[in-house]
Amino acid sequence: MIKCYPFNLLFVNIALICLDVVLAFIAFFQLCRIHLRNQRVGWTRQKVLHLMIGSSNCGYFIYFLCMVVATCKRWLCWSNVCGFVLMALPKILFLAAFLLLLSFWADLCHQANDEEDGDEENSSRKPLLETSKTKVGLSNIDIRRKCCSFQGIRVGSRQKFVIVVIVLNVLLIIAFVAIIRIEQKNPSNSLVFARVYIDFLATLVLLMGVAFGCYGFLLFSKLRRVRSEKASSEMRKVVGLAVVSVLCFTSSSLIALFTDVLLFHHWNPEKINGVKAPILLILHHVLGSSVPFAFGLWFMRELPAPSTSNRQVQPRAITFISYGSAGRHHHQYCPTTTSSEKQVSRTSPN
Repeated sequence: MIKCYPFNLLFVNIALICLDVVLAFIAFFQLCRIHLRNQRVGWTRQKVLHLMIGSSNCGYFIYFLCMVVATCKRWLCWSNVCGFVLMALPKILFLAAFLLLLSFWADLCHQANDEEDGDEENSSRKPLLETSKTKVGLSNIDIRRKCCSFQGIRVGSRQKFVIVVIVLNVLLIIAFVAIIRIEQKNPSNSLVFARVYIDFLATLVLLMGVAFGCYGFLLFSKLRRVRSEKASSEMRKVVGLAVVSVLCFTSSSLIALFTDVLLFHHWNPEKINGVKAPILLILHHVLGSSVPFAFGLWFMRELPAPSTSNRQVQPRAITFISYGSAGRHHHQYCPTTTSSEKQVSRTSPN
């Protein structure tokens, strides 16, 4: 294995594989804990985010593992379609997770001014993939249907926009795969098309980092007007995740735009010397994926309140995700200190 793959790159790949496995395990383990604690609620935002984080890290694990195997086994398709697809798909899941999180921040920031629909305003207090309320005396079969069913999906307009962006990205990947497949006899052309998609993806991540900074500032300014322990805790989370997102997304985007680190599957590892390529690979992956995912998992570590069969379950909107149960809330909020107090009061699980 070492003979067909440089030792420094092999060590980097193994380290990144281990990091992705750890993050995927944490995400799926936390997803199981949340699901077992609050099965009646169905698929909430918190569960969907954990699923996306775990799936993205699994995708990166497969990519770095195949990078070594494909080089040593000399897979013909690796430097063209296979490497490009395995590089792009985990990044799409990464984008989906953080765009979804950003849409929830946007819901909270515009909550006082948005009066588009009654449904839109209530969407932040409902499960993402399930809108029906848990009724008293549900049988085990009903619970299984509720937990596993994706019927009646109903999301807000900002979440719909996120879905559209991700679908367009998937279609774009398919288009570039077809072009790279056609141009595979001319490696230089396929490399150019892969470079174009990588630049587009890096620009999208850079804009997402700017958006996190803007909405993080708006949420911080709203929470700062409220004097409570919970508001202080939420402010620290908002500031922490916003700063991490801006720094990490900007750094990884600049690395992707001005280097060829994401074209690693086109390189011949046997001709790579020095430490520049391994360092760039580590910086891009750790800053652009691992650190934001780790912070997201840390901020979402709190479990929702357990659901009970003797009350209706209405999820509560919090700064980052939607937890399980909540009481009754007003539908409209004024942009005043009282409004902020109500908003923070909805941030803490029962």
